[in-house]
Amino acid sequence: MLGTCLENVRTQVPLVHNITNYVTVNDVANVLLACGGSPIMADEAEEVEDITSICGGLNINIGTLNKRTIAGMLLAGKRAKEMGHPVLLDPVGAGASALRTGTAIELMDTLHPTVIRGNISEIKTLASGSGTTKGVDADVADAVTEETLDQAVAFVKEFAKKSGSIVAITGAIDLVSDGETCYVIRNGRPEMGKITGTGCQLSGVMTAYITANPDDQLEAAAAAVCVMGLAGEIGWGNMQEGDGNATYRNRIIDAIYNMSAQMLDRGQNMKFDRNTLTKDQLLLYAVTDSHWLNGRTLHSVVKESLEGGVTFVQLREKQLDEAHFMERSKGFAGALQRI
Repeated sequence: MLGTCLENVRTQVPLVHNITNYVTVNDVANVLLACGGSPIMADEAEEVEDITSICGGLNINIGTLNKRTIAGMLLAGKRAKEMGHPVLLDPVGAGASALRTGTAIELMDTLHPTVIRGNISEIKTLASGSGTTKGVDADVADAVTEETLDQAVAFVKEFAKKSGSIVAITGAIDLVSDGETCYVIRNGRPEMGKITGTGCQLSGVMTAYITANPDDQLEAAAAAVCVMGLAGEIGWGNMQEGDGNATYRNRIIDAIYNMSAQMLDRGQNMKFDRNTLTKDQLLLYAVTDSHWLNGRTLHSVVKESLEGGVTFVQLREKQLDEAHFMERSKGFAGALQRI
């Protein structure tokens, strides 16, 4: 499944225009080459429209923001949207300063990005118009944990629906949603936080993935998150005595370079949130009505359906009023739980 997204990147070699920060520009270029894409870096307002016109996707990262590059971001973004190219916005440090916050919100509202990727604090800032960050890192108070997961899933789905963008929140637990479906991803290593720019690298990789997989950009975005996290796991496993964070950065890029579709499909640790049903799960759809039971119980009919391969069951009782339908629904849910 996810491996197909990887293979499409390797086959198509998408050219990605990056307006990214000066701290990680070299790493972003190298990781794009490693994943199978092709990078071009340009932020001068006089040329960004020409550059983005020859590319397949645009990656905008506000990590080292200045007024000159803001103009370039807006011009490139508008041209990319005119051409139907996917646009990714990485609102690095949104919430840390008024300039960053205002610029990130302006880019989001003006460009309506295909994907918005950031940490939980940055995304909350975009959602509320203000927030707090630890520099360019997420505020500890915002962290997505097993205890706060349901709340975080609800938030990312709501924001994705409101913004009209795929939203990827990355951290110890990663969330990727289009407002309906939400992928919950648990790949990666905590040591990745000791490297400057793993998020910036991911934004570059994700832009390549959504560019090469236009028919399923949600899955492509999730695949990119899994690739980066799995590379962190593989890279850490290859560390030797005396290696540090500089070596770890290179091992992550090497792991992406050497990753195959089979490795990704075997190593990905991705699940749907429990309130999500996707088209891949709706393999056989059953509708049941008390008029169709022919003397059997609802429990037995549902049990037989599930044993026969049904993955989605709808209770249909058009003759009941709301109160009686709710009562019947509780029994229906109880039957499913018993099965």
